[in-house]
Amino acid sequence: MYIYLRLFTEYQVNHKKVQRITQKYNIKALIRQKKKKYIRSTPETTALNVLNREFQQDKPNKVWLTDVTEFKLRNGKKVYLSAIYDLGSKKIISYEISQRNDNPLVFKTFNKAINKHDTEGIIFHSDRGFQYTNRNFNKKIQEAKMIQSMSRVSRCIDNGPMEGFWGLLKSEIFKSKKYIFDDFNQANKEIRKYINFFNGKRISLKMAALIQAQPSN
Repeated sequence: MYIYLRLFTEYQVNHKKVQRITQKYNIKALIRQKKKKYIRSTPETTALNVLNREFQQDKPNKVWLTDVTEFKLRNGKKVYLSAIYDLGSKKIISYEISQRNDNPLVFKTFNKAINKHDTEGIIFHSDRGFQYTNRNFNKKIQEAKMIQSMSRVSRCIDNGPMEGFWGLLKSEIFKSKKYIFDDFNQANKEIRKYINFFNGKRISLKMAALIQAQPSN
């Protein structure tokens, strides 16, 4: 709120005043309950936590984080978003939206990213989801000359900034506790709109500060 007021309005206030006002009127950020579902599978390949929570990166294309999150539709179905987040640039460099949470969703996201960048030596960090432990995906990482890194079992915080981005995206898209889209078309439109906003116009006073303030998805 403080950053927005400073840059996009005529109100020049410091962060302490914003804090006093929000406390006085009991204004609070929307906090989502932590919900993380995994598809049980036997990992074909795993990797060490090479990143080891070294989230402070000031150069792009050194560390990429990735994950898949889901959204509900009114008809009971779901929409899945796969994305890759660059820790240095603080931007989403690739993403795919689908009605299926499968290997092609993640593989397409990955292919789009490596086709646009020199990937040699980049740390590619994920959780241990079935797509990332797939043997064919591991082969893709090796062919791209990247270093695969994975969160430890049941340690969402090992992929903290990525989880934080999901929290930020959902709180700012919905503005309420009803995290449901009317249909796939609305989901597709709103997600793309927000990511474009996030990458291009969102204030970036070290986006990590805002992202890390979000609860894990």
